[in-house]
Amino acid sequence: MGYRYRWMFYLTGLPGWLRFGFSPGWIGRSPTGLPPTAQWILQSGLLPQYMQWIQTVSPAAPYPIVPQMSKEQERQILEQQAKALESQLEALRKRLEELSK
Repeated sequence: MGYRYRWMFYLTGLPGWLRFGFSPGWIGRSPTGLPPTAQWILQSGLLPQYMQWIQTVSPAAPYPIVPQMSKEQERQILEQQAKALESQLEALRKRLEELSK
């Protein structure tokens, strides 16, 4: 892989100095132990507006993560699952009969 410490950059697209509250590298460098962006939000007086903005942002993705399947595909998948469950149930019943003898 070779990403080492850059995994969070590849996940978020934000460098450590810009990410809010992730990097522990600033502990002891600011009075609150927060990264520079968080420290700036607190000192600038913009925290109430920031908190209001956080509450208005949708927490979920506006689109599905996986592509939607057609009704025919879903029906086929459900039929396959039903067949698999029936075969498992059949095997369980056989085993119960063997044990009851």
